Amino acid sequence: MITSTALELRAGSRILLSATTLRVQPGDRIGLVGRNGAGKTTTLRAMCGESPPYAGVIDRIGAVGYLPQDPRTGDLDVTASDRVLSARGLDRLLTDMHKLQVEMSALVDDDERGRAVRRYGQLEDRFSALGGYAAESEAARICSNLGLPDRVLAQPLRTLSGGQRRRIELARILFSDAETLLLDEPTNHLDADSIGWLRDFLRMHRGGLVVISHDGDLLGHIVNKVWHLDATRAEMDVYNLGWADYLQQRETDERRRRRERANAERKIDSLRSQADKMRAKATKARAAHSMDRRADRLAAGLEGVRQADRVARVRFPTPASCGRTPLTASELSKSYGSLEVFTDVDLAVDRGSRVVVLGLNGAGKTTLLRILSGIERSDTGTVQPGHGLRLGYYAQEHETLDIDQTVLENMRAAAPQATDGELRRILGAFLFSGEAVEQRAGTLSGGRRPGWPWPAWCAPPRTCCSSTSPRTTWIRLPASRFSARCRPTGAPSCWSRTTRAR
Repeated sequence: MITSTALELRAGSRILLSATTLRVQPGDRIGLVGRNGAGKTTTLRAMCGESPPYAGVIDRIGAVGYLPQDPRTGDLDVTASDRVLSARGLDRLLTDMHKLQVEMSALVDDDERGRAVRRYGQLEDRFSALGGYAAESEAARICSNLGLPDRVLAQPLRTLSGGQRRRIELARILFSDAETLLLDEPTNHLDADSIGWLRDFLRMHRGGLVVISHDGDLLGHIVNKVWHLDATRAEMDVYNLGWADYLQQRETDERRRRRERANAERKIDSLRSQADKMRAKATKARAAHSMDRRADRLAAGLEGVRQADRVARVRFPTPASCGRTPLTASELSKSYGSLEVFTDVDLAVDRGSRVVVLGLNGAGKTTLLRILSGIERSDTGTVQPGHGLRLGYYAQEHETLDIDQTVLENMRAAAPQATDGELRRILGAFLFSGEAVEQRAGTLSGGRRPGWPWPAWCAPPRTCCSSTSPRTTWIRLPASRFSARCRPTGAPSCWSRTTRAR
């Protein structure tokens, strides 16, 4: 259970949540919603204890499992299986038991062997108390349902794709058996089958649950309460309703607020008008003053005007001229240890083409983009830049973001050829203006961090290819041990026969 009292949250000087009281009890399945940048991720981070609130007190009873939107683990050399088992401490016990087994096989002295056997018995008792081999089977079942096969569980984390790492973290949180779960966008990188299984799992969870998601279908199936974080008022509206009823009630509440405000404004105008007429007569000056006070009290009680959420308007400028084929790659391959991600990839990006990279999770889509952008090296093959090539790389996670620099400084680093005026104008289109551009990137809310590096792409001249051509190139990456080829024309949704065996 989690209880927050007089909770106040801020991102820099901006108030995300004014003083409020929130409670998560067993059986509560809460959907935390609001526009991007409203402070949803910051709220979860404060509730789980990862970041301190600006003001207020948060009390936690029982274990809390938190899935961040961008999970980063410290040790990337541990295997995926050990990372999941670490949620209950089973990874260390299994490691210690294995080491003790090796020691016992080498011991000759009976007394030393007897002490080693007793230590092994103690470890085995602790292992059994935590679920033992049944818990291992449970962890493997959760991973399998999230699309993580046994071969992936045996690999070190550094060899996994970004989507696979996030599913490992989700499996770890679900396996932890925590009483309260705080999940930030849990369906990211999941396929339809995994989302269906996760939906059923969360619906059967008996403890408390707070989930941030833009997936209306997921929220409609699992939540029985909704917290709406209103970014314009910095307040949390609590609805003890399911998702469908919440949508109807919120629309009704908005209409009621607008109607009440209009009635109050008419009443205020009427009182002030009457007071002005009565003020001309000395005998009615007191009554006019009384009407003015009534009008002031009504005006003070009016709720602020709710402004519609601003929407970023993205416009890509005309890029610098380039050659007919500005980017070519031939015979690319990439492996992590014994795992072959892809091999013999040939592609050519023509001027004016728009390329879509498709493939299963872990097929190597992000790895291919990192190789093409020069951030990562391929094992074989070459990437040949054509005339006038200028590349902009937008990472799946905000790994290219320097959190110690301001938003404007990060923009300067990404687009050094642009003036400050151009950069500020572009940032304004992405809802960054005034003091926000001087804000440290580390103080941005979780929803605003992945969105704002996009302006660097709009700084002229940034990209080499025009988007005026209707042609689209489709690249399909198979899971492994296959070559990939690109289809040079627009492909229908059913297109799939574009791979060939090694």
